[in-house]
Amino acid sequence: MILPFIFKVVVISSSGALAPGPLTAATAAIGLKRGWKGGFWVSVGHATVELPLVLLIATGVAVALTQPAAVSFLSIAGGAMLIFFAFMTAKSAFSKAEERSESSANPFSTGVALSALNPFFIAWWAGVGAILVSEAISLWGYAGIAVLYLSHVWLDFVWLILLAHITSLAIFSTRAYRILLISLSALVFLFGVDFISFGVSGRHVLPI
Repeated sequence: MILPFIFKVVVISSSGALAPGPLTAATAAIGLKRGWKGGFWVSVGHATVELPLVLLIATGVAVALTQPAAVSFLSIAGGAMLIFFAFMTAKSAFSKAEERSESSANPFSTGVALSALNPFFIAWWAGVGAILVSEAISLWGYAGIAVLYLSHVWLDFVWLILLAHITSLAIFSTRAYRILLISLSALVFLFGVDFISFGVSGRHVLPI
């Protein structure tokens, strides 16, 4: 019984963890400078927000986070944070090549902020995730939350660490490195604009 449930959690979780989004773009940008360790600390920051959210869902408290006013606030605040991150990333693209190992963005705080201020991440857990939480509790009581969370969180760590490692590989010339960093910052900026647009008008400007 436990293996089929774990398999289902992994398959469903991949729809959220592997989908392109602001956390993915930010992790790729951080990985360029900090390597796989950057992806690890982004994952830790993400998990720091995610575990309490799962526990709140289990107790029925998280429903408040999906109310229109909360979604609007999170969208606007998250969008502002994304735009700031995009600016800092673009700025660092023009630093000296020997400074490549340094980064102005803290991976842990980035993981926390881009999770806590992402209403769509919260909505995924309050919607799809809540069904899994309910099933886990019905099968094993509150111990089922541990089964669910461990079945899910490893995928976040593997994906973000792998992504950060791939972008850190020394295959980029200085010019290509700067172009990639600027491209990632532009993508993060667009996600920020999309978040703010959704928070203000309820409409997305991006098709994803």
